[in-house]
Amino acid sequence: MTAKPLEGVRVLDLTQFYQGPYAAYLMAMAGAEVVKIEPIGGERTRRGGGADTPLAFAMLNGNKRSLTLDLKGARGRELFLALAEKTDVVIENFAPGTMDRLGLGWEVLRGLNPRLIYGTATGYGISGPDRDQLAMDHTIQAACGIMGLTGEADGLPARAAGQICDFMGGAHLYGALLTALLGRERTGHGTLVEIAMLETMYFSLASEYSHVQRTGELPPRQGAKSAANSAPYGRYQCRDGWVSMLCVSEAQWQSLLRLIGRADLADDPDYESGPKRHLREDEVNAMIEAWTGTRTRDEVYRGMREARIPVAPVRDLNEVMNDPHLHARGMLHRRTHPDMGDVVLPASPLRLHDYPAGEVALFAEPGADGAGVLADWLAMSAGDIDALRRDEVI
Repeated sequence: MTAKPLEGVRVLDLTQFYQGPYAAYLMAMAGAEVVKIEPIGGERTRRGGGADTPLAFAMLNGNKRSLTLDLKGARGRELFLALAEKTDVVIENFAPGTMDRLGLGWEVLRGLNPRLIYGTATGYGISGPDRDQLAMDHTIQAACGIMGLTGEADGLPARAAGQICDFMGGAHLYGALLTALLGRERTGHGTLVEIAMLETMYFSLASEYSHVQRTGELPPRQGAKSAANSAPYGRYQCRDGWVSMLCVSEAQWQSLLRLIGRADLADDPDYESGPKRHLREDEVNAMIEAWTGTRTRDEVYRGMREARIPVAPVRDLNEVMNDPHLHARGMLHRRTHPDMGDVVLPASPLRLHDYPAGEVALFAEPGADGAGVLADWLAMSAGDIDALRRDEVI
């Protein structure tokens, strides 16, 4: 096939930060024409643009066209409404009610374009008693239970690294938008699509909720140990770093015993199952670290990998960005930006093998594609576009 799966789909992306831009980026990589609508000067995540642009912005906003538009002014709103009549999808992640106050909300847009898919992503949803609660990844980690379960057993609640709630929300938003587009193919009608970050995180703690249901007790914070009743499951120190390893079958446990020179325990009834080993977890971990501690991280990793034991080195970000596997699969790409210099940019993790893969492109400067978008979508003349620039509408 020569066409990408979302080719011909038009998207107006009003989103900012991480959650919404990720969903729109996945659509762009799948072939949709995504126009990122930013305020004059650009989205806040740009932080001034140029060499000061964070890599995160470059990762999430490549392959999009940029149009800056003053939505607080009447002329800017008129232009947006004209664009919305010709689009398939509008995405925003403002606080609930923001687009309604601008006169650009779902009820207005559906009247102009009954086939429109309108996606909104918030922290707590657009209904319910917490609707207006301010939300960021950090606070949703606390609200969803992740923070309360993260950290060492005798330590404080800890934030999980990265922006897991933002990107879980973005992935769900993407799935919801595609589901709505599929539904439109069958009904001819668009719909309002919403996701709440808090709700998207619930399934991620399925094992922990199982523990509560089974025992009636809250699972404790356990660092790298398992909340399940099994061992070994943890991180193990080597001479120059750490590996993460677990055994999920008795065959893997037997392979581990042979590898670390403890085959004498192969038939010991005290170690014959995960739950029994869990009762001796500290002893099991000490036995493993007696072996890993005398070897380098890479030696341990290679040995466990060859023994078919689930294992990974605990890597830093430089190692991940330069991972030969990710580069060989085309997930990571080296690009040179005129201001940022050499960067590593990710492609979409979604692979549809009978369709051409999206090419990873650098992000546009604020408003760089504005003239082209207005000419293509609204057939505006160069003179009219110049007048909009002079009036600071775009």
